[in-house]
Amino acid sequence: MNHVLVVGAGPAGLAAACAARGRGARVTLMDASDYLGGQYWRHLPEERPSSNETALHHGWSTFTAMRERLESDAGCEIATGAQVWAIDQVRPADDRQTGAPASVHVLVGPADGSARRGLTVRPDAIIFATGAHDRTLPFPGWDLPGVFTAGAAQAFAKGERLAVGERVVVGGAGPFLLPVAASLAQTGATVLGVYEASRFAGLVRGWLPRPWQLLGASKKAVELLGYAGNHVRHRIPYRLGHAVVAAHGTDRVEAVTVARVDVNWSPIPGTERRIPTDAVCVGHGFTPRLELPIATGCAIGAGHFVTVDDRQQSSIAAVYAAGEITGIGGVDAALAEGRIAGHCAAGGDLRDRELREAVRARRTFTGFAARIDAAHGIRPGWTDWITDETIVCRCEEVPYGRLRTTGRATCSSGLRSLKLSTRAGLGICQGRVCGRTVEELLGGSLDRVGGRLIDGVSIDRRPIAVPLRIGELAGFDAERQVRAPWNRPQSDEPSATSPE
Repeated sequence: MNHVLVVGAGPAGLAAACAARGRGARVTLMDASDYLGGQYWRHLPEERPSSNETALHHGWSTFTAMRERLESDAGCEIATGAQVWAIDQVRPADDRQTGAPASVHVLVGPADGSARRGLTVRPDAIIFATGAHDRTLPFPGWDLPGVFTAGAAQAFAKGERLAVGERVVVGGAGPFLLPVAASLAQTGATVLGVYEASRFAGLVRGWLPRPWQLLGASKKAVELLGYAGNHVRHRIPYRLGHAVVAAHGTDRVEAVTVARVDVNWSPIPGTERRIPTDAVCVGHGFTPRLELPIATGCAIGAGHFVTVDDRQQSSIAAVYAAGEITGIGGVDAALAEGRIAGHCAAGGDLRDRELREAVRARRTFTGFAARIDAAHGIRPGWTDWITDETIVCRCEEVPYGRLRTTGRATCSSGLRSLKLSTRAGLGICQGRVCGRTVEELLGGSLDRVGGRLIDGVSIDRRPIAVPLRIGELAGFDAERQVRAPWNRPQSDEPSATSPE
């Protein structure tokens, strides 16, 4: 029986695990969170459940059906609080016929705990469904308390039923701003406005070419009408061609400046308006989490996404990818890709009847990724709203001026040398927040050889994917296998992942 390891328990990962079990594979599903659902279905903990969880979630019944199926299935082991911190690439050249990863190194337990359990897993196939995190462009004052990413505001609303402020401004670009505003309103905040940097003409050019291709996604129109109703009901202004270009305050945010921007997102002089507020939520799209696919040797395409074929297989045999790491296409695309990846990783064929619906859905919804980028993608004029004093790397407090002057003085042409000379990207987040920005400020070019990123050039290359203690690293035995079901006290009884 094939052993399929699924990393990530959001929509794509859950769908992949269900599909792999449907083909009879033994499945290990792991996620760093304490709960299944990922960022999309982030919810209250089981000890204090909501009586109406569907209020903040689309497709809640889809999630609960998949969760119940997997939790009740003895052939699926679920590991929550499991951090994959490193992956060895495939074993010697002859093993590339199977593509079986040499080892997947995991720590299980609370991320801030001191007694995490280390283990190594050697599956027959891996499915990466690691998702994405917020992309936020810097602006003066974005390091003030009270400035949140759009995703953080959504997480507080869904996972804690907390609003990040009483009077909140939402800004950035992309359709994600709409559910963020809805979540804030449902948790009691007054949303002072949603400011979308893209202009009306750009949205039309991005969304409306070949409109017949959108016919299969009619439920998205229903969701859009729901968000529009929320704006009307809560009297939330929605402004196209506007951006949050500065935040003001001493100990925390007290106001923001919003300005009209041109088609390239350059602020138009004389259009600035100051808005008193106690919180601002900003999001300019998403950055895929690529550390583990890169560590495994997967090819990364020009758009910073994992390159996959029709089976969702990467450039490494037996390594698959699904969801936002292959393109930001939304939950429906993630579910379809997850089903295809799980089915094929477990030995199924793309032509199997079980995949007909998923293949049709993928064809419909993966087109959203290209439309979102065309309509809401970041434009180069945003750099006009930052100054030399604007912090670029918040962890290490590196201002834009230092980045520019150091780059010129040292003739830096690559990310590694600039990181070492300025410390940008060397903080606790390891460049997850500032990395893409630093790359773009360097000129937006990445050196590539054979479709793979050169070591040290991309911010996504992290041999150690998550923070861990020196003691954990020193005491880790790469040959040790878990000998009991996940998240349970250890015993002498071997489990499905033990070598016996």
